[in-house]
Amino acid sequence: MLEHRIHPRTSSEALVEIHHPSLGIYEVKARDLSEGGLFVLTGIYPKPPVGTELMVRIKRYTGAINQEPVKMRVVHEQRDGVGLAFVR
Repeated sequence: MLEHRIHPRTSSEALVEIHHPSLGIYEVKARDLSEGGLFVLTGIYPKPPVGTELMVRIKRYTGAINQEPVKMRVVHEQRDGVGLAFVR
């Protein structure tokens, strides 16, 4: 598989709160994250299609990393989840 990553990934135990008008709000686990985005394990939740923009809060056991949700875009899909990139 061709590697497209610009930023190195770090394993993560963060929880990710996803907000979308038609999908609702749900919480999933991040598998890894980087300066450019993160990969979330969708579990029982539907995978948003590639190109979908979501509002996201990233949380750790110590609290939220970002108090206000940030805009992210689904950039790829795998069997167990989706890759999200920060929209700048």
